[in-house]
Amino acid sequence: MTMVIEGPAIRVQGLAKSYGELAVLRGVDFEVERGSIFALLGSNGAGKTTIVRILATLLKPDAGTAGVNGFDVGTQPSQVRESISLTGQFAAVDDILSGRENLALIARLRHLADPGAVADHLLRRFSLTDAGARKVSTYSGGMRRRLDIAMSLIGDPPVIFLDEPTTGLDPEARIEVWETVKGLAGRGTTVLLTTQHLEEAEQLAGRIAILHQGRIIVNGTLAELKQLLPPAKVEYVEKQPTLEDVFFAVIGTTGTTSATSATGATGKDGE
Repeated sequence: MTMVIEGPAIRVQGLAKSYGELAVLRGVDFEVERGSIFALLGSNGAGKTTIVRILATLLKPDAGTAGVNGFDVGTQPSQVRESISLTGQFAAVDDILSGRENLALIARLRHLADPGAVADHLLRRFSLTDAGARKVSTYSGGMRRRLDIAMSLIGDPPVIFLDEPTTGLDPEARIEVWETVKGLAGRGTTVLLTTQHLEEAEQLAGRIAILHQGRIIVNGTLAELKQLLPPAKVEYVEKQPTLEDVFFAVIGTTGTTSATSATGATGKDGE
């Protein structure tokens, strides 16, 4: 089991990354407390996936420092990898294998004792026992994503990165994943969630950071972010700003944007 280190689960200071002339990250700073859900909220191309790749030791920053579970991503990459799991935008499951076989395979790769018992435990935990013997090709989108997250938890990593985990899912499957993510934090796992769905950040995260043009422009709880905008008063009825109002106000978007276009986009960051 991975040793738990004191201090924030994730610490990022002055992170910068460019691709040629394109500056994707321009000095990013934030911390994530242990056992919390922290959402990086931003549009496509804002730099969310680049941050996750750096924290997962898959990409080196041009400047700044980052630490995960007390280990520096640049000088202690092996310890960082032992502390984390990464779930990307699309489920990394084998359609030919059954759900149980997928889980047991990862348990064997992590050199855990009794991979079958590990698989059975996670099938129960993620309400997949009845489907455990079925090929994953028969699973719904929500079931595939739950299985993907279950595979990420093998070995009990203290920190998990979820990079736009509900991309391409229908509303029912998205809610299934939300409940799964809430359960992770409830068991003490630290979750860094990237998303472009405003409702997703609002539903899940204890703290929300809005990433825009390579910088964190606001960072706080939902209540703190709403205080950035004064409540609108209409016929003596006080209207509290929504996270959508805050998001477009702080990134400086002008004009009207429907809730559907603001929250319904899918796809990868364009870094």
